[in-house]
Amino acid sequence: MSMLKPLQIDIVSDVVCPWCYIGKRRIENALALAPDVPVEVHWRPFFLNSWVPREGISRDEYLTAKFGSVEAYKGIAGRVVAAAGEEGLSYRPELVKRQPNTIDCHRLIYWAGAKGNAADMKQRLMELYFRDGGDLTDTDVLVQAAADCGLDADDIRRRLATDEDVELISAQAKEASDKGISGVPTFVFAGKYAVSGAQPADQLARAIRQVSAEVNAQAAE
Repeated sequence: MSMLKPLQIDIVSDVVCPWCYIGKRRIENALALAPDVPVEVHWRPFFLNSWVPREGISRDEYLTAKFGSVEAYKGIAGRVVAAAGEEGLSYRPELVKRQPNTIDCHRLIYWAGAKGNAADMKQRLMELYFRDGGDLTDTDVLVQAAADCGLDADDIRRRLATDEDVELISAQAKEASDKGISGVPTFVFAGKYAVSGAQPADQLARAIRQVSAEVNAQAAE
């Protein structure tokens, strides 16, 4: 029986960030490479595009605002699509028609977390967005995604219509940017060591082992 203290891992990311989609798979692979290290994973919100209004905007309008033109993104997208494919993930940028504001997605992840389903909820929303071109500004799409992850559809529909936890999620996202996190995904180990970017699984596994050993050495002192 291991008496190791669990290593806290905070994953700061956004559901519409392709490197966060890739990074989620890589940290999961890293955890599989360090099965003996007990961890406690928390999914933390980040707004990659806080300027996008709550109702979302068209994808073309977004790409033009962010990259200068729709064409300019195509070169960047190719690299990301290939990186996703290497992790067994599908990113089909041509299917994405609408750019959402992600506060409702983060609310769903937070609510799913109360049932221990945050990772599943996050994965479902990312797959809808990157793989299926799902419209994450559509309440029906969000409610169905929540139901797919074992949440009560009627309850979620009712809660999404309110401002429940909007302030909380906004405060958590602000806290991350106040701490200097600007690129996501960022993995924070034991509340103090931050690794930015979708690092390869073996590197993340090495960090998990090192920080866990350090945390447990301090606990034993």
